[in-house]
Amino acid sequence: MAIKVGIPKSLLFYEYYPLWISFFEGLGAEVIVSDDTNKEILDIGVKASIDEACIPVKIFHGHVINIKDKVDYLFIPRIKSLFKNEYICPKFSGLPEMIKSSIKELPPIIDVEINFFKSKKHLKDTVIRAGRYVSSSNRVIMSSYNRAYLEYKKHRKKIKEGIINELTGADIVKNNIVDVRKVMVMGHPYNLYDSYLNMNLLNKIKQNEAKVFTPEMIDDKYLNKYVKDFDGELYWTFARKLIGTALYLSHKECVDGIIYISTFGCGIDSVVGDIVEKLIRRNSRIPFVHISLDEHSGEAGINTRVEAFMDMIKWRDVLEDNISAHG
Repeated sequence: MAIKVGIPKSLLFYEYYPLWISFFEGLGAEVIVSDDTNKEILDIGVKASIDEACIPVKIFHGHVINIKDKVDYLFIPRIKSLFKNEYICPKFSGLPEMIKSSIKELPPIIDVEINFFKSKKHLKDTVIRAGRYVSSSNRVIMSSYNRAYLEYKKHRKKIKEGIINELTGADIVKNNIVDVRKVMVMGHPYNLYDSYLNMNLLNKIKQNEAKVFTPEMIDDKYLNKYVKDFDGELYWTFARKLIGTALYLSHKECVDGIIYISTFGCGIDSVVGDIVEKLIRRNSRIPFVHISLDEHSGEAGINTRVEAFMDMIKWRDVLEDNISAHG
């Protein structure tokens, strides 16, 4: 019988799921992914986690509970750094301990450390440590990883072409419509692609006859080029990505509006969201709205803000040159 490896469908799952799933399946494991985020998962996650945690971490707890009794192992890597000289949010580093202290009767956790702050020279060792839970052959483990990495690259290519895989819980967004308004939705991947958390925001924008873009659709070389113009030090991977996106958009002015999604209690977003808004408002004429989510957010309020924002964009096309003579 195949070893069952469980992967919670939350946090960086939305960024790396083709890599993780393909890797363990290539080793002969049966990968079990938790259900799409729903009210039950949210409620049990909120109950299990500490009050001070942000809502994505609370939801992650719910996803763990959703699958913990169905698997032999849980894959919860200890992520410290994904790129050289950059850190990721500290909650990813302490996630395995947080889960162990909050949730009882857990299966063994595959909590390998991912830390590329200095270099990626230890990547092979990290991959082998993760794979050893399923296979005893280093050759088989590395072969499976190499195939999985190719799947991940294909996934990234599809996103840049405007296709968001249905497995993430978001509907497919195909940017093949012409002569419509373009809206950039910014935020961390788990805020953008968890349609329950963001209350189906991407499809709400599509229903307003707009083309949806996300930062993942911009080539990294452009983000890295424009982020060099930022006057300040960038220590966080998400900060580089989002500030680079803001500078790119303010320079190109290639969208009709920007919606920034953050979650209440996110330390990084409390700074980065403010920086992004100032950059957009200072350097461009692109309309901008910041939407903050938590477990108490109501869909009616989100609908009202999105509809008002889309109406404002439409009215600008008609009324922008119709300036009052007063004054």
